[in-house]
Amino acid sequence: MAKSDGSESSINQVSRISSGTKVKGEINTDSDIRIDGEFEGKLVSKGRVVIGETAVITGDIVGTNVDFWGKMKGNFYVKDTLSLKSSAQVDGDMHTKRLQVELNARFNGSCHMIEDGEFEKLSGVSQA
Repeated sequence: MAKSDGSESSINQVSRISSGTKVKGEINTDSDIRIDGEFEGKLVSKGRVVIGETAVITGDIVGTNVDFWGKMKGNFYVKDTLSLKSSAQVDGDMHTKRLQVELNARFNGSCHMIEDGEFEKLSGVSQA
């Protein structure tokens, strides 16, 4: 797969938490990450975050782009696009530049559309 910056990306550059796995703590990654298991804590990624249908998240997700199918209690801080897929169930606030919501996705909380430069201030994370 070619990334938009011209570099090559392989499956080994995607971190993964599989279904049936439970993780507590803080995850910081420069690469893409996919979660299908349970995660409690704070996830910070400079790559794409994909949360699968079987995932259960308790805590905050900070990232550039997020595709979300699972269940979550916590807040989103998304520099570019947050995409809530049809099976998404979210209880928490969303801070994002762009929001895409498919039919049947559910969220309870507030949504704040951020401008360029607000991401670092709101999330407390530098994505440089």
